[in-house]
Amino acid sequence: MVAEMEQFDELVRVMARLRGPDGCPWDGEQTHSSLRQYLLEETYEALEAIEQQDWARLADELGDVLLQVVFHSQLASERGDFTIEDVCEHIVTKLKTRHPHVFADTLVADSDEVITNWESLKRQEEGYCERESALDGVPTTLPALQRAYKLQKQASRAGFDWEEISGPRAKIDEELREVDEAEAEAVEHEIGDLLFAVVNLARFLGVEPESALRRANERFASRFRTVEQAAGDTERLREMSPTEMDVLWEQAKSEEA
Repeated sequence: MVAEMEQFDELVRVMARLRGPDGCPWDGEQTHSSLRQYLLEETYEALEAIEQQDWARLADELGDVLLQVVFHSQLASERGDFTIEDVCEHIVTKLKTRHPHVFADTLVADSDEVITNWESLKRQEEGYCERESALDGVPTTLPALQRAYKLQKQASRAGFDWEEISGPRAKIDEELREVDEAEAEAVEHEIGDLLFAVVNLARFLGVEPESALRRANERFASRFRTVEQAAGDTERLREMSPTEMDVLWEQAKSEEA
């Protein structure tokens, strides 16, 4: 444990040096706002490593994510806002407070009860009582698909939800009809409602839609590359009939299976 902490402390010292008077000009110019894109990019690269089950790469990508945490903490410490020690203290306190079944004498039957307790304890924390809506706290900067999922989960916890799967399933059919019947200027609106309804069905089935769509994207990309290779070249693919392309697509699917 001492060795691990020494590595973390060294990271903090390196970051402070990079931001120091004799440090790196680029690092010295950065702000919380300018670093936002890197925090997002590094997070997605770590997610890609997880999906590919590339654990050596994951170690590298998590290091990049950790760098962003330390970088933002260094900026904050220079302004006197908070330090990396404050960041660690906050999360340790939060973990201990929200896990009374581990760090206190609360008893839980299963993971569902853990989640119920977690949400109850969150509502007791400072600042939570200031929220005017059950949806407050869902970041507006989340990717749209993930934000839809989060909004629906929060609404469900407030009691606003379907009683059975037939509800969200029927809603998809309803939204599809509205897409078919929409005037040109209303199509975007109706497509948005349709996507929101599909997310709701995924949530009801216990599927995280962002992950599901990411995997679907990778399946499509893999199959399309197989179709391209089977066609020989892009020009040949353009000349193919829909039936011919469908044959190649089914072959790609069977090869994948």
